[in-house]
Amino acid sequence: MHQTFDERNRDLIVNVNGRLFHRDEAGVSPFDSAVQGGDAVWEGLRLYQGRIFKLPEHLARLRGSARALAFSQIPTDEEIILQLRRTLEANGMTDGVHIRLTLTRGVKYTSGMDPRLNTAGPTLIVLAEHKPPVYGQHGLKLVTASIRRFPPDCLDPKIHHNNLIQSILAKIEANVAGADDAVMLDTRGFVAETNATHLFMVADGTLRTPRTVACPEGITRSTVLALCDELHLPCAVEDLSLTDFYRADECFCTGTMGELAPVSSIDGRAIGEGSQPVTARLQAAFRALTERSGYPILG
Repeated sequence: MHQTFDERNRDLIVNVNGRLFHRDEAGVSPFDSAVQGGDAVWEGLRLYQGRIFKLPEHLARLRGSARALAFSQIPTDEEIILQLRRTLEANGMTDGVHIRLTLTRGVKYTSGMDPRLNTAGPTLIVLAEHKPPVYGQHGLKLVTASIRRFPPDCLDPKIHHNNLIQSILAKIEANVAGADDAVMLDTRGFVAETNATHLFMVADGTLRTPRTVACPEGITRSTVLALCDELHLPCAVEDLSLTDFYRADECFCTGTMGELAPVSSIDGRAIGEGSQPVTARLQAAFRALTERSGYPILG
């Protein structure tokens, strides 16, 4: 899976701290904390027909992550929503849009890791792009990466931070192997997630997904679990090994950028018999939910 350039994004307007710039002119200071040490938090948002799906949940996770990193200043939800609205209106966007929302600790007066060097901040970046779900429905091919996800005693995955080197290294391995993405294990050898998404599998009519021991608490993941209740679909959150996934009847991944995307193989093992009825049922329920809910961001 390789994203290609969308011509609709050639003249994007990007919002940096409330100022609007053409994409070729936008930038942050070399003293910004994101540049200095990946000291920032982020959220991926999706716009459906003028509404941002699960916006309050995303802003709560952003705020919680910033608090965990001891940011001294965090914009209010109202301030962030205003900048989201201004950015979307400046780009004339109403649907089929992915938004990368980034909040850094801000600008330092000299280079260094110490947060006490920050005297200006935070920096809020709103990057909205025309971008449909990136994976499609062809069935993803995954391989297992050698890179392991950190446990919470090393770096708690509940902090949705900008240091994505683990994911990038795993993605490099997937690229070299000719796969779409990489499965990442925790330090105990259980499946955590992929380099970019959460994983679900179906076995004997029950939907199963790994615990969030070594992966973030995903918004789309939580939505799928809630849909299981509505659809009276049995589900379980538990430790799952690669063997569990190899012999699954179905498998799919979830995330804001790709929604729900079926997986056809892991490490060369075909998943199931090709048909994925539970996945299709959840995809339809998710699509219906996005069509009737969401925060109305545009006037």
